[in-house]
Amino acid sequence: MKASYNKRIIIVISSPSGAGKTSVCHKLIERDKSIALSISDTTRSPRDNEIDGVDYNFIEEEEFKNKIINKSYVEHANVFGNFYGSQYKSIINHFKNGRDVLFDIDWQGAKQLKSSSFKNIVSIFIIPPSKDAIYQRLKSRAITSGDNEEAIESRMNKYETEMRHKNDYDHIVINDKLETCVDELEKIINNKRRNLIN
Repeated sequence: MKASYNKRIIIVISSPSGAGKTSVCHKLIERDKSIALSISDTTRSPRDNEIDGVDYNFIEEEEFKNKIINKSYVEHANVFGNFYGSQYKSIINHFKNGRDVLFDIDWQGAKQLKSSSFKNIVSIFIIPPSKDAIYQRLKSRAITSGDNEEAIESRMNKYETEMRHKNDYDHIVINDKLETCVDELEKIINNKRRNLIN
């Protein structure tokens, strides 16, 4: 990686489904304009409130698999039967524009990123205040996402698997109140930036 990128960092945020990491990521970017969100490719269908090229790049499975073959992805994973992946060129473009890059990905993607050629990575695992809070959030989200009870149950079953990976991350932060959670993330990120400068 070029020397000019050495002062740029990658921020990885993961959580169990329903822990509110998407809201946390959007709030973080809203506050800090030097952070750009990595927009993943995905083979799943967009939800009613999602925009192609803004929330995700919605592509066909064949195109996704061709990109895997061409080694276009720094990380990719199959989550709930759908593929998700982040392209190398997207990270480099953000770095060239002087911005740090935020990844809203699961533990599989985080593991791949950590073993990539990118070294200035800070990883954060968001946890809910309780398992019941996850269930209530998934129930509320089902109104816009179209998830049925079976889909919610599937995500709840995966909760324990996801939580087992929390200690793989540099930091664990509880998302009880959104603003407080984002305050904590900002402290972690700014500490990482200071360490690169010193």
